[in-house]
Amino acid sequence: MKKFILISLIIPVSLFAQQTTEYMFYDGNNREYILYIPSSYISSQPTPILFAFHGGTGYADDFMNYEADFRPIADTAGFILVYPQALGDPLDCFNTSWLHKDPTDHKDIFFVEAIIDTLSTLYNVDSDRIYACGYSLGGMFSYELACNLNYKIAAISSVSGAAFIGAFGNCDLYHPTAVLTINGTTDNEHPYNDQTGVFFPVPDISEFWANHNNTDQTPVVTTIPDYDPTDGSTVERYSWLNGDNCVYVEELKVINGGHQWPGTFGNMDIDASNETWRFVSKFNTSGLINCSSTNTENRQLILDGQLVKRFNLLGKEVENSSLIIDLFDNGKTKKVFIIK
Repeated sequence: MKKFILISLIIPVSLFAQQTTEYMFYDGNNREYILYIPSSYISSQPTPILFAFHGGTGYADDFMNYEADFRPIADTAGFILVYPQALGDPLDCFNTSWLHKDPTDHKDIFFVEAIIDTLSTLYNVDSDRIYACGYSLGGMFSYELACNLNYKIAAISSVSGAAFIGAFGNCDLYHPTAVLTINGTTDNEHPYNDQTGVFFPVPDISEFWANHNNTDQTPVVTTIPDYDPTDGSTVERYSWLNGDNCVYVEELKVINGGHQWPGTFGNMDIDASNETWRFVSKFNTSGLINCSSTNTENRQLILDGQLVKRFNLLGKEVENSSLIIDLFDNGKTKKVFIIK
């Protein structure tokens, strides 16, 4: 059995929020992570956790302060925020990494599991709403967690993260799992359409998770407004809908985007931090929260339009029927089966 010792260093953030650096002796190593308890935390209320993983050679505090600061969102949305710190890889000049090079028995998924178990004893954690996101190698590690810590992780977001060929070959999946990918088409570090045989092309990653969740085979595609024409890139949203338990898979494709965290650097039409929480927070380990056969809120959001009319197959406007056609204000339609 692996043992660990936990020590914490408290750094005051505001009158109510609390930021601490937690120290854990785990699996023979001194580990640490930044823990942020939002000002809105209520001990009587089960609270979600979001893990945010820095990129390769990176550090948790830099990632939090300069790339992906989720603290304002945590204060508003009311989730516990965790920025773990990776260890140096002795086979890679001791650069910090979540995925150490072979041969190794280093598996950080178990470090993450230890953090979850520890926090669950200290706080009122909603164990059905534990999420992961990451940048670059941290995004790759988020896929690893979705695959191999699936019984703990409800949904993930990977930003500028690739997946090694074979990464999904041994997934141990327990539930429909919502996945958001945000990748640039001109990313030179994690190529969008890698042809070297090292990484999966991003569309193949989305296809794997769409197939796992039994979504529609063809995604709904919407164009994000080009709010900042000076950033040299635009964004398309791909949504694979109608998965098991209302789960869906989403890709934000940044046309002409590089290795970036949109909203902080690179594309400015979207904010990767906001998009991440907007997406993952809708799900728990059972699927879409409040999933029902007549749920239209999810479809309205994904289709980027508001439901204006509902028709049966005879063209008569109706409230509900066994088979209906939804008409949205952006001109899109959606066929919906109602199962009673």
